[in-house]
Amino acid sequence: MRQGLSLKARLGLGAGLLGLITLLTAALLAAGMSRVSQRLETALAAETRLEHYAALSTQVSTFIVVAAEVIQRGLPTETRAARIDRIAETIGQTFSRLRAGLDLEVAEARGLDAQSRRATQSLAIARMEALFRTARDGLSAETGEQTRLRAYLDTFASGFEPLLAEAVNEEKRLRNEILAGIEDLRRRLTLAALSIALGAAALSAGFYFGLVRPQFRRLDALRDAARRIGREDFAIALPDGRSDEIGRLSSETERMALALATRQRAVAADRAQLNETIRQRTEALRAANTRLERIDEDRRRFFADISHELRTPLTVILMEAQLGRRGADPAPAFATIETRAQRLNRRIDDLLRIARSETGQLALDTAPVDLAALLQEAIAETQAELSNAGMTVTAPPASPVIVTGDRNWLRQVVVGLIRNAIRHARAGEKLRLALQETDTGGEIALTDNGPGIALEDQAQIFDRFAQGAGGGNAQGFGLGLALARWVIEEQGGSIAVQSPVPRDAALGDAPGTKISVRLPRVPG
Repeated sequence: MRQGLSLKARLGLGAGLLGLITLLTAALLAAGMSRVSQRLETALAAETRLEHYAALSTQVSTFIVVAAEVIQRGLPTETRAARIDRIAETIGQTFSRLRAGLDLEVAEARGLDAQSRRATQSLAIARMEALFRTARDGLSAETGEQTRLRAYLDTFASGFEPLLAEAVNEEKRLRNEILAGIEDLRRRLTLAALSIALGAAALSAGFYFGLVRPQFRRLDALRDAARRIGREDFAIALPDGRSDEIGRLSSETERMALALATRQRAVAADRAQLNETIRQRTEALRAANTRLERIDEDRRRFFADISHELRTPLTVILMEAQLGRRGADPAPAFATIETRAQRLNRRIDDLLRIARSETGQLALDTAPVDLAALLQEAIAETQAELSNAGMTVTAPPASPVIVTGDRNWLRQVVVGLIRNAIRHARAGEKLRLALQETDTGGEIALTDNGPGIALEDQAQIFDRFAQGAGGGNAQGFGLGLALARWVIEEQGGSIAVQSPVPRDAALGDAPGTKISVRLPRVPG
């Protein structure tokens, strides 16, 4: 049979048997749980009736006490009936609950014995209720004879107690029978479950050791062959000899290995040559792309720097030359031309410094520098741009603060910070430059009334040639906060950004940005 059936059929047959056992187990559990649930419901109903019987016993005792009291006191008929009726109403409700529960169980009971038992209980309740009604009617009758009233009460008390005791004992017996039946059902279900479990274990073991495990060994051989083929070792042999799915797969694997072995030698040389060609071309393209990117970036940056930094002073020089040629006194025009020419010379020098810094050739010429004078030079240099932007500059007078650093580079750092404020905070219309002497040197603080810098962007504004918040219309040669930080830190200082500015130091309602530059004092 093992040779006749395919592997799919054998696996399907084993899976079907296991599935059948699973369904049988599920059906057994469902049936058992259903029967347990039914019996538990019956036991709970019996327990509820016992609670009602206990309540009824208490209520009847109260009724007897109250009835004895009203008889002893000889109360009028109306008063006696009123007191008895209040308790009788409560007892009647308890009887109604008992009858309703038993009626429901009679309707749901299965089998003649169960229905007969429930009917007997209903009859006992009816007898107790009839006895109670007789006593209640007699005690409420229009008579003042205490002997007759006591006779009604004694008859009720002596007849009701045995009936109640019998009903309670019957409920307890029924509850105990139900609980015993549940325990018996549990034992039978346990035995059935153990039998099914043993059968399933035996069938699973036979299925595994007789069918699954041998197939695993064959699959392991196929896996090892596939690994050897993956390592380009095509000398494999799979003497399976069976005609099922795994046997056919083994035969095809051997044929595939033989075909790959014949093609390996022809492909190896071509692949090696192709890989070498690809490697050489890739390296050449990568180097060319790197050079082109660097050249293009340098070209765009250089022309952008030149176009802006040289246009403004040259425009002023041309305008002043024209005014000097037309005017009677050329001295002021020549003075302006000289000032602008000096500024243009500084711009050219700054551009050269930027270019050298890009190639690692930046050199700092440190010397004592007065930050107060340097701050005034930076304001004067950017005054025209500040006026065109409609910005008001506040720079409180400060005493000389002498630090050590490269004067040209420090001036360019401050000018760059002012221009950053013009680009990004011109809408705030306010700019404040402050200078103070610290324990270690001097500090320049530049505060604007702009939109501020987002917290997630503050860590990026010091990237090389990055534009500040609100960039997009960037101008200038892009000194940038990265180069500014490099210049300051190379001179032993530090630069920091704070945004938003605290409200007590803000210039307006906008968040604002404060950039602080600290430099060391001259070594003494």
